[in-house]
Amino acid sequence: MLKRLAGVIVLLLLAGVGTACRPYQYHGALVQPPLPVSDFSLPAMDGTEFRLSDHGEQVILLYFGYTSCPDVCPATLYQVKRAVEKLGDQAGEVQVVMVTVDPERDTPERLTAYLTNINPAFIGLRTTDLTQLDEVMSQFGAYYEIDPNTSGSAAGYTISHTASVFVIDRDMNLRLIFPFGTTGEDMADDLSRLLRER
Repeated sequence: MLKRLAGVIVLLLLAGVGTACRPYQYHGALVQPPLPVSDFSLPAMDGTEFRLSDHGEQVILLYFGYTSCPDVCPATLYQVKRAVEKLGDQAGEVQVVMVTVDPERDTPERLTAYLTNINPAFIGLRTTDLTQLDEVMSQFGAYYEIDPNTSGSAAGYTISHTASVFVIDRDMNLRLIFPFGTTGEDMADDLSRLLRER
């Protein structure tokens, strides 16, 4: 009986060692090899200029969306908010940035009110230069398009857009992509792992 028990304990210990040696499995899509991101600068909602390279001490969570979005943007930003909250003491090492794809309606005031309501630390970026917006988005393979079937609706037009969250590390490399539907808990686990790399 004791011999059997000892054998079971040894097997459990070996199983534990095997689990500990397994490489971490990211919940988001890991970009391998990391993709260098060209520096960019866009006007921020507070009137300053946001430059990616000025945030080298933080991991950037970049999202392209708009404040009139009926479902995808609120759902995604809610999960991002949960992720930041779950990071606890590490939250200061992460900066969430939303670039509006609807500069016509998303005035700086509207963008400020929208993001402040979610998390006052989130930064909103807005440019009316659509060529500049396209250049930034193209680095991430992101897109947006006004839905022509909604232009006459009472709620105003809607915009189809990439719903992923792009994670840029401190070396300005695209490292992770969180697809729509990734939970805040899963995001936090991945970010915590990424933050420990340096």
